[in-house]
Amino acid sequence: MSTEVAQHQVVATDAAAAVLRHLTATFGPLILIQSGGCCDGSSPICLQEGELLLREDDLLLDELEGVPFYCDREQYERWNRPPLVLDVGHGPAEGFSLEGLAGVHFKCETPRER
Repeated sequence: MSTEVAQHQVVATDAAAAVLRHLTATFGPLILIQSGGCCDGSSPICLQEGELLLREDDLLLDELEGVPFYCDREQYERWNRPPLVLDVGHGPAEGFSLEGLAGVHFKCETPRER
């Protein structure tokens, strides 16, 4: 697992922060992984800590409400290291991300997309 941190690259909207707090209170320690296109497309995936083994190439971008946010280093470099905004959308996640149980799904956008 990478120990390098790309400081302050991700911010959470108030709605996303509230969902993270709720999920942490419900499930305990969590991690967020910015998916590279499988399972939930390119949506962030929220899992209980330890459910997914991190790789050396997983870059810790930031920590939101105590939840570490990772992205594949090569993918992040291809995207030109953008700042990201974590938000929520209505309707459950299509895959196995925990916020789907709350009837919402996480989405990540660049400030330009907002």
